[in-house]
Amino acid sequence: MIGVFVTFESDDGFDEAVITKIAGEASGMFEGMPGLRNKFFTLDEKHNRATNFYMWESEDAAREFFSEQLVERVTGLYGVRPRVEFAQVVGYVDNS
Repeated sequence: MIGVFVTFESDDGFDEAVITKIAGEASGMFEGMPGLRNKFFTLDEKHNRATNFYMWESEDAAREFFSEQLVERVTGLYGVRPRVEFAQVVGYVDNS
């Protein structure tokens, strides 16, 4: 599995209502998406950061999803260009 951190940082911070709205409107497109195990939308107001975390079945699926067009689209939504980082998932705990 591969994890992907998509981090948006803004000196002006983020409005929780705006980030919550983005998450709510985008959630449907990720439900049942092939290759995607989980997606989390997070907000760290103290550090002026919004981070989306994805867990993918394969690196190929993750890299295919994160095209330049996608990065441009989410830049428009959040108002800043994100940093996209890939990390191998070496273990996890699922208490659901």
